[in-house]
Amino acid sequence: MLTPEKAFADLAAHFTPERTAPGMREALRRMIPIAELEPPGVERIENLTLPGPSEPIPVRVWVPFDAAENGAGLVYFHGGGFVVGDIDTHAPLCQRLAAASGVRVVSVDYRKAPEHAFPAAVNDALAAFDAVRDGALADYRFSADRLAVGGDSAGGNLAAVIAQHRRGKVAFQLLFYPLLQLVEIRRARQPWQEGPLLSREVLKRVQKSYLRSLDDVRDVRVSPLLADDLKGIAPTFLLAAELDPLLNEGAAYADRLAASGVPVERVVINTVPHGFLNMTRILPQAAEAVVRAAKALEKGLA
Repeated sequence: MLTPEKAFADLAAHFTPERTAPGMREALRRMIPIAELEPPGVERIENLTLPGPSEPIPVRVWVPFDAAENGAGLVYFHGGGFVVGDIDTHAPLCQRLAAASGVRVVSVDYRKAPEHAFPAAVNDALAAFDAVRDGALADYRFSADRLAVGGDSAGGNLAAVIAQHRRGKVAFQLLFYPLLQLVEIRRARQPWQEGPLLSREVLKRVQKSYLRSLDDVRDVRVSPLLADDLKGIAPTFLLAAELDPLLNEGAAYADRLAASGVPVERVVINTVPHGFLNMTRILPQAAEAVVRAAKALEKGLA
């Protein structure tokens, strides 16, 4: 029998420089059904596509029971280093967010590296957000005036990029241990350098797989932490993991947002690693943290 602990170890073993992208993707798919508890039910779940820059973008919509009357919606981008992850691997997380917040959620299956290098994921993310804001999900009562962006890890990167490039159009930003820069792989003065799912070697692989060249690292669409002007960005809730190599850069981004006049709430969950929100069966704190984030989302879009 494949236990949650064995599945977690299997996934961690695949996140190494020697493994192929298909191998890592399969490891994540194997882990999620075992590591995740069944999420609360919602009223409606549907798969469809949104228009993309080169081809239709697959998405999944969750409409919760008693969905917010104001049409509040979240456009969500999954994590996975721009290489792994999809709608299915992050379905439990998205469904929990919808059920606990009363906010409609659409998860975007953007193109992955190395098959599709930067800026393919960014272009898909922007196209999906623009399509939702322009009414593509009107049948599900997504409102252009109550639209949030969110994501975990690499998906948090995409959400941050959208919040910067569509400021004034994004009502709220939900970031889960976001990857905010690829300039510095070794985190200076970082108390936790290596994690089971994220390490210097994994970050090097992300850098190599995602970017066309190292010249791209300072592009703010790759490293939104480097943006000069953060004024006018949507109010932000940032959830961090204590045992995460990305802890300090998340704190730095929250500080910069606050200094620019952006309302920010940053919450650090102790004794958990990067990616813990996908481990509700293994880590009891995960489900509690999702509910806390969902309540912040609900309040932010009220």
